[in-house]
Amino acid sequence: MDGENSNGNLHVGTHAAPQATHARRSPWPLAVVAALFILLPFLSWYGTTFWRELNDDEIEKYLADEQKPRHVQHALEQIDRRIVKGDEGVRRWYPGVLRVAENPLPDLRMAAAWVMGDDNKSAEFQAALARLVRDDEPAVRRMAALSLSRFNDAGGRAELLAMLRPISVKLPFAGTPITILPVNSSVSRGAMVARVRDAGGTAQEVRAPVAGKIERASAVDGRALAAGEELLVLAPDGRNAWEALRALYLVGAAEDLPEVERYARGDVAGMSDEIKKQAALTAEAIKSRSARN
Repeated sequence: MDGENSNGNLHVGTHAAPQATHARRSPWPLAVVAALFILLPFLSWYGTTFWRELNDDEIEKYLADEQKPRHVQHALEQIDRRIVKGDEGVRRWYPGVLRVAENPLPDLRMAAAWVMGDDNKSAEFQAALARLVRDDEPAVRRMAALSLSRFNDAGGRAELLAMLRPISVKLPFAGTPITILPVNSSVSRGAMVARVRDAGGTAQEVRAPVAGKIERASAVDGRALAAGEELLVLAPDGRNAWEALRALYLVGAAEDLPEVERYARGDVAGMSDEIKKQAALTAEAIKSRSARN
């Protein structure tokens, strides 16, 4: 619009300059917002990813941070990296790793067991793994058995064989199943496999103790189950079977051959050719070791 200045003269285009100025400045707030959309997720990732490098003080702090399990896991990952690199200074954190191996949270005990397997010269780690292989949590026992094999310690053989066999999932409380995942459903550890109504009428979730595939459901007729009664059976997961076969390559005994050879022959459904080959190699290694002994 045209307007009149203080002298009464017409002033043409008095708003033109402010409009042009506004047009030049407007991208800045938008650029800031756009940058935040990129930066905030990055900062969130940077603060939580285990691949972020921690310095010595951060490792010390994170390892002791029992209020934040992810901090503990991050510290353990960094310690493991240093073990693999052969950094002798990493031993300063071994007492902390041993403390984590006794943590009430299964995921942290599992992580500690994984780390301890990468220093198969540590007698204190070997002793801790021998305890963890008797843990109440199946996933912890499995990780401990795998790590123990790296010490050429056969103390986890029973658990390694269990990894090659179906596992029975029992109901921890009395109740009536509402829903159960269909047979042949693949599940990861911690995934919900069933919903069960307890004696008080509350629907509770039952979760998979380990990864696997539902082989059969023992309760499909809606009848009530007692505490400790079998709810379903999980067939072995391919990844776990492969890891168990690799560990038995190191510590397996002659009496383990029937289980190993089932995999080598392809008698176990759903297993890849890679697993069959590993089973054949494991069987050969066991036979050779048995002949020497």
